[in-house]
Formats: sequence, C-alpha cells, structure tokens
Amino acid sequence: MSRRRFPAGLPHEEMLMNMRGCFLAALVVFPLQLSAATLIHNVRGYTLHDGERLSFTALEYDKGVVTAIYDDAASASASKAAERIDGQGLTLLPGLIDAHGHVAGLGSALASVDLTGSDSEGEAVARLSAVAENGEAWLFGAGWNQVLWPSGEFPSKTSLDAVITDRPVALSRVDRHALWVNSKALSLAGITADTPDPAGGQIVRDDAGEPTGILIDNAMRLIAEALPEATVESKKRDLSRAMRYLVSLGMTGAHDAGSTALEVDAYDALLKDGEFPMRIYSMLRMADPLIEKKWLEGPRKSTGGLFELRSVKISADGALGSRGAALFEDYSDDPGNKGLLLLSDEELSRQISRSAELGYQVNVHAIGDRANAKVLDEFEALNASSGQRALRHRVEHAQILRPVDIQRFAELDVIASVQPTHATSDKNMAGTRLGEDRLEGAYAWQSLFESGAKLAGGSDFPVEPPNPFFGLHAAVTRQDRDGEPPGGWRVGEALSRNKALSLFTEDAAYSGHAETQVGRLLPGYAADFILVRDDFFAVPREQLWKNKVHATVVAGELVFGEL
Repeated sequence: MSRRRFPAGLPHEEMLMNMRGCFLAALVVFPLQLSAATLIHNVRGYTLHDGERLSFTALEYDKGVVTAIYDDAASASASKAAERIDGQGLTLLPGLIDAHGHVAGLGSALASVDLTGSDSEGEAVARLSAVAENGEAWLFGAGWNQVLWPSGEFPSKTSLDAVITDRPVALSRVDRHALWVNSKALSLAGITADTPDPAGGQIVRDDAGEPTGILIDNAMRLIAEALPEATVESKKRDLSRAMRYLVSLGMTGAHDAGSTALEVDAYDALLKDGEFPMRIYSMLRMADPLIEKKWLEGPRKSTGGLFELRSVKISADGALGSRGAALFEDYSDDPGNKGLLLLSDEELSRQISRSAELGYQVNVHAIGDRANAKVLDEFEALNASSGQRALRHRVEHAQILRPVDIQRFAELDVIASVQPTHATSDKNMAGTRLGEDRLEGAYAWQSLFESGAKLAGGSDFPVEPPNPFFGLHAAVTRQDRDGEPPGGWRVGEALSRNKALSLFTEDAAYSGHAETQVGRLLPGYAADFILVRDDFFAVPREQLWKNKVHATVVAGELVFGEL
C-alpha cells in the first residue's frame, strides 16, 4: 500500500454547481488544469448525477481531483495530460462507499475463526478445533447462525467444552447480537446461575437455571469486561488489516458504525503515520464507557477528508436473528417475547438530544418496528429545534417498519441507512420471526425510495461479507448468491441498477455530508474510482456479485491493484 496525502481542499460549492451545469450541457468538459494530469482512457465509464446515469470513455485527474471526463476517443485526444493509461476496456466506476460497517470488527474477524456458512453446531466446533493450538490467550470467532442449522436452536457451552477447556472461547453470532462461549469464559466473567440478566440483555439458561453459554445483547458486556485490555497498537493492526482488505474489494470509503475512544486514537495514529488507504466517516460509539471525553469535544474533520468524526452511533434495540429486535407484537415463533430495548426511554432521549445539541449527526440502530417508531418519534421532537434537519440524522438498518412509518422518513428528513444483503440473508428467518403480515414493511427499500426518503447503502460488515458487489446484487435481484428464491424475495422491493449504485455512491456520500466531494466522477470531485472486470449495467443481473476489482484509486493514488 502506497502512502498518500490528500489535497487540502476541494472547489467551492458554487464553483462545483457551475461545473456540473457545464457537464450536463455536454459530456466533453475542458480540463481545469493541463499540466501533470493523468488520463485514463479506453474505459466503459459511468457516474451518476442525482440518479441519472452518465457514460464516458476517458477520465482525467490531477492533484487528486477529477479535471475532465470525455465521451469519445476523439475528444479525449485533446487532453494535455502528461500521463496516459490504457484502461484496456475495463469498466470504470466511482469508488464505492459502505455506509454502515464495523472496521475494527472486520479487522479482528479477519484474524479469527470464520464460522460463516457452518451448517451445524458440530461443524462450527470442528472449525474452531482446527485452530485451537494458535497460542492466543483467548480463541475468537464469528459468523455462526443457528437458523441455518438442522436444529434451528442456539448452541451450548457443552460442545465447546468437549474440545477446549483450558482457554476461554468467545464466538459472535453472525449479527454480533449474541455470543457463544465455553465454561472457561463464563468462569472468567463470573457468570453463574445466580447472575441476573443485565438491563437490555439476556443470559440464556437451561431448565435448571444454569447458563447455556449464549449471551444476548447487553449480556455480552459481561464477557467484554473479562477480555484482555486492548491497546492503540492492537487497534491499529485491526483497522489497518480491515482497510487494506476493503480497498481490495473496490471500496474507497466506509462509515464506521461505532468507533470506540481507543479506535479513534488508533485512527489518529494511522493518519499521523500516513497509513490510511481510504476515507473513513466515523460514528462515536455511545455504548463505549470511555467515549464521553471525545463526545464532549464535539465534531471534527481531518485535513483532506480522509477521516471525518461528526456523528454518533446509538443502539435502540437488538437484532432479529437473536429475537432482540424490539417489536410491537410478540415474535411469531416465540409468544410472550417482544424483543429488547437496550436503553430506557429517558436515556435514549438524553443521548439523542445532547448529541444533536453538540452538533453531531445522530445515527440510531433500529431494527424492530417498535424501535424504529420510537426513534422516529425522537427525531420528530428534535425537528422542533432550529437547524436539526441539516444534521441529516439517520436510522441505521430501518429494517422492520410499519407501513405508516415508511412515509415519516421523508417527512422528517431522516436518512434510512440500509443493508441490502440483510434481506437476502434473512429471507427464510424473517417470515418465521414476524409472520407474513409484518413483512409488508420489512426490508422495504423501494417503498422508502418511492416515499421520497433519502437512503444510503452498506453491508454491516463483518455481520455480512464486506464485498459491495454482493450488496448491489441483492438490491437488484432480491436473491442470494445461489439464486434463491427464483424470481426474488418480495421482489417488489427490488431496486433498479441506477438506484442500487446510487446507494453505494452519491447517496452514501450525502449521508456522510460529502456529496460535493465524493460519490460522483465529475470535475471538481475527488478522483476516487475503481476499475472492474464486468460492465455493471450490461452483465446479467444474476452475475452482478461476481465482479472483480482490478484497481482502486483514492484521491488519484493507487491503493490496490495496478494501472
């Protein structure tokens, strides 16, 4: 990875608007600067402008900024660029932005046992056993999903104890809202039959009242408190590992959905070292007990737009898979259970209102219909204050909505930050948890668009794979990567290719207050782009997820592949 420095500034917004006007009048835009520029030609280039697709065959950039695009080879020949690169007919797209991921979590997952796709409790244990001699004090893993197992039931400490007794084991469920641990981990955390369930959490117990080894939502904190203390250096390794991987997938930006105080320090250290291959839009994780000092310091930006810290992440409820999402009515497959609200009404209101007073964009995790309605109520109350709409508050996931609440996103100027692969991963489980009637407002991306709401697209990595083409495929087809179900699941909520690409480019940029800087390939915008094998607008829909990245460029600097 090359070390880079971003340009100190970008053109004034008025200047940008003038440039866009010229662009829309004619695709050939004369270069802003003629010296030391680079021209990449012989490409199938695409960008979006307010959802409208524009095509070009060559792109020119200088000092990290796009200076011109050309719609044919003849016009490109007029470029005075000092360097010319043959794109060899590849497709050139704006750099993709994931609007909701967990960067340190991904870095940690890349160094732990991958349980994704394990088809039984036994297979998950076998994968763990294969790396049991790695010498680490704790054994970590992530990605198990009991819904995909023949039993459909949560696993237990017993199967882990059968293979590992001398070291603690902690394995995160695919949604990171449940933890599977062995007896050693329970012992180190002091969790016994007498330990009460914490507020907003559950210690799953057997018929005798003994912990089974499954901890849900806030109960996971009991294990977190027993873990070895993380350091800035360890977090730097996690963040760096994740960012290097993300740029290899075609991402030039990511919104980190919950940075701890220690992770912010690690980001700052990486910036100082010049080891920052992509743009990060960070949300302070309000659940971090050490976050208050950084929170009270208020929003800040980094020079050149590499690292932005101007939002917070608050969690209102849990997840659907672990039955922690807060619902108005009981779970269809668990009578008497309506899920979990992780904060009291008073604490949720306090965190939201005080963060907004400090000038932060407030981003609240809400999956269940009850949690979504409650968060929208809070934002409606905020809108009574001057200037709150301009902060572009967000609901992270907006997954299960009452139809009556869909329209409220547009009415309140609240962004729905959605993850298309959640729909295709959850399709079999969601009907079981919710029943058919409640699916009407579930994973309802097209309905949100039609209501006039602003959306942003992400993956929730490492809950889901971080590959953005998986999300683009899911948004367009409403199918998983095996083509199931035929025709798509609740296909009326599928998106056009334009809308899907917009989720991960200009819409994601807007949701991070960066729509005049990134997300489009127009003169004056940052030269953040990717070269990929397949033409996104021509390849068969079912093959969208198979695209391969040849090169990733951020601010004109190659950070992955080759040109």
